[in-house]
Amino acid sequence: MMIIRPVTWDDKDALLTLASQAGVGFTSLPEDEARLVSRLERTLNTWHKTAPLPEQGYLFVLEDSDTKEVVGVSGIEVAVGLNEPWYSFRLGTLVHASKELNVYTQMPTLFLSNDHTGHAELCTLFLNADYRHSKNGHLLSKSRMMFIANFREEFGDKVFAEMRGVSDENGESPFWESLGRHFFSIDFSQADYLTGIGQKAFIAELMPKHPLYVDFLTPAAREVIGQVHPCTVPARKILESEGFRYANYVDIFDAGPTLEAYVEDLRIVKQSQIRKVVVSDNPISAPQPYLVSNTEYQQFRTTLIYSLPDDEYLYLTPAECDALQVTAGSEVRIASLFAKQPEV
Repeated sequence: MMIIRPVTWDDKDALLTLASQAGVGFTSLPEDEARLVSRLERTLNTWHKTAPLPEQGYLFVLEDSDTKEVVGVSGIEVAVGLNEPWYSFRLGTLVHASKELNVYTQMPTLFLSNDHTGHAELCTLFLNADYRHSKNGHLLSKSRMMFIANFREEFGDKVFAEMRGVSDENGESPFWESLGRHFFSIDFSQADYLTGIGQKAFIAELMPKHPLYVDFLTPAAREVIGQVHPCTVPARKILESEGFRYANYVDIFDAGPTLEAYVEDLRIVKQSQIRKVVVSDNPISAPQPYLVSNTEYQQFRTTLIYSLPDDEYLYLTPAECDALQVTAGSEVRIASLFAKQPEV
């Protein structure tokens, strides 16, 4: 059985292994032990209610209960940009017009912005390639929205997710080569790494503060604005199916899209419901899976089940109860895994 649970200190080596598999572009989990230890400390302090708002963040791991192997990771930052500026490019338009010359042109632009300051971020999503099947990616991504639904008071009104942008097999980004390199004079992988380990001051020091004309970029750079890395296409589709939308914000390094939503508009937040557990050796089978989580903050658990709920109860096997750390009569939250599935 695949289980989502909070990260622990014992997961450090597994997270370093996942970080090494992710490669260039995965800035929120760099292959850097000191940085990872700091992230773990911050996460555990958040769960123990000792972290100030600017430092609050959660990390969850996907564990194979049969092997006890950690095979995936996902996270939530509670409020970005309160300690260090959070940068994005906002796509806009500048109009150049002259009645006398009968000229009217609309020029697409990129403008450095901090518009996501204070918003929650879904981040750090990575799944071991051997486990990219059996709806594990859906479980890993959507479990974060189950957590938000359970603990709505811990989050603000908006949530967003930065999607990994296009880079080639050598880790080179056409957007970076056309734009960023002119201001930083370093490789994309180095800039990406510095951002991942928290050294972001150079962005404010070196990036231009005036609008940049998109038409001045190379065709290859223009083509990837708002596009995701091929490996990230499934992650984008999952978030869009839950209510996230692209609103013309992109990453300043690789131009990957930022997807955003109001928390109250997320499907799982709106439609998930509470049921009481009944332990059963033979629950009525459902044709499609449901997400189910306990309602415990520090011992949060989520998994997938194939049991039909009724208006009051959810029938779980003893093994499922053990995985979720619940007993008969416990309250659990349940939501259909897919948007088009009949709701509970």
